[in-house]
Amino acid sequence: MDKNIPKKSSTSGFDKFIHWVEVVGNKLPHPFWLFVYLTIIIIVLSSICSKAGVSVTYMAAGRAGAAGKMTTVNVINLMSYEEMRLFLAGFVKTYVNFAPLGLIMVMTLGIGLLEQSGLISAFMRKAILGAPSWAVSATLALVGINANLASDAGIIFTPAIGGAVFKALGRNPWVGVITGFAAGCGGFTANFFVAGTDALLAGITESVAKSAGLDAPTNVLINWYFLIFATFLLTAATTLVTEKYTVKVLGDTAGPLDASELEQHRVTKDENRGLRWAMYTAILLVILLLVMTVPSGSFFRNPKTDTIVPSSPLLSSLIPLLFFFFFFSGIAYAYGAKTIKNMGDIPKMMQQGLAGGLSFFVVVLPASMFVSLFAQSNLTTILAVKGAEVLKSMNLGGIPLLLMFILLSCFVNLFMISGSAKWLILAPIFVPMFAVVGFSPALTQMAYRIGDSSTNIISPLSYYLPVVIGLMEQYRPKDNTQSVGIGTVLSLTMPYSLAYLLVFGIQIVVWYIFNIPLGPGTYPIM
Repeated sequence: MDKNIPKKSSTSGFDKFIHWVEVVGNKLPHPFWLFVYLTIIIIVLSSICSKAGVSVTYMAAGRAGAAGKMTTVNVINLMSYEEMRLFLAGFVKTYVNFAPLGLIMVMTLGIGLLEQSGLISAFMRKAILGAPSWAVSATLALVGINANLASDAGIIFTPAIGGAVFKALGRNPWVGVITGFAAGCGGFTANFFVAGTDALLAGITESVAKSAGLDAPTNVLINWYFLIFATFLLTAATTLVTEKYTVKVLGDTAGPLDASELEQHRVTKDENRGLRWAMYTAILLVILLLVMTVPSGSFFRNPKTDTIVPSSPLLSSLIPLLFFFFFFSGIAYAYGAKTIKNMGDIPKMMQQGLAGGLSFFVVVLPASMFVSLFAQSNLTTILAVKGAEVLKSMNLGGIPLLLMFILLSCFVNLFMISGSAKWLILAPIFVPMFAVVGFSPALTQMAYRIGDSSTNIISPLSYYLPVVIGLMEQYRPKDNTQSVGIGTVLSLTMPYSLAYLLVFGIQIVVWYIFNIPLGPGTYPIM
């Protein structure tokens, strides 16, 4: 390991910028209070704008082939007696019926069982430890990118297993830590599978789209095709940066294999049996789904058109289908691996998995009120129309507009880490605004996810930086007296962030130009 890694000067422009971001970000309130303040601002602003007679007139699109018509929308005064009575009467209903709440609860219960039973950990370790040494970087990248199936646990697990495996193979463990962190955190939005993040963001998008009266698909799979393809691209980009940059900066001189370290993470006989049982169960479930979907007139096909997309019982049942897939696969693994003793352990595992999402359930209370009141005030419609008029007058075109929004998401991510909290703020403004210029909700959501995911690894406010710093300190050679800090991690992860932005940016431009489906029945252009 190179113990002479250049240390950034405390007076460099980069360090000054990082310090400024850290100071500003630390001044932001907790997301719970942030949404409380935003809700108060919306209420006050609606009163002021309503009394000032703020309104907008635009051509509203007709539905189901109907002709459009000129529509005038006025700001609703949320401080009026009538509106406040409606707000209080519907307080509980607004929270309970908030689309992301139910989606993320159900998905968390299913994924929590996979995580607590040990299936995800065993699968990741088997994938990485089973790869030849020359392919370890690529395998670690692929596993890390798909680790968001386990949500935050995947981000923490991937750099930890990366460092351990690289050390065991006689390679520089710092390279494994950085590669695992970059893939798990920076590639957080991509996946071969449908993860909790997809349900969470799609739920927010659906809530906003319905409030804005948009007739566009907003199911959990609206970005799935795009993300599957992106997984391959990001794996290649991660591997390239690791081998061409990180290895050269940190050094990767092969040392003796550490058999004891490798043995600590090897998949046990019971875990292998559990993985086989889970695989058999998954195959049976997929076959059953195909039998109920592929034949004409089958259960999951649209009863009127006998099709699957753009609407069918299959697409409207995705969340429960995913839950049952995770549920039965998790149980099969748990019995095979002997991680449960009786049926009573299953709900306990699901309960432990749900505990990880408690902070989201708290933040959703004021967030649901903010989204509902923002839409109820008609400020979203007015902002969308006025914003679209400004964008049209700038003659930017679709591609520059997409790239500008991605960069905006990147900038906001430096100050606010929570992806759902940012989307709860940005979605009510940009989903209807971009819909006016022809962007589908799926395209707007994907552009946001690109900016949010790519810059996760370079945010100085990231929750995971202390974990990465701790792992690097753990593997620091005794003869290396240089301390590891935020600047060390950011300087090593910056190339990954830039590579992800470039790859994602090129992909979304291609998808937009050729109007390639982002998911089943969802296209970039409405």
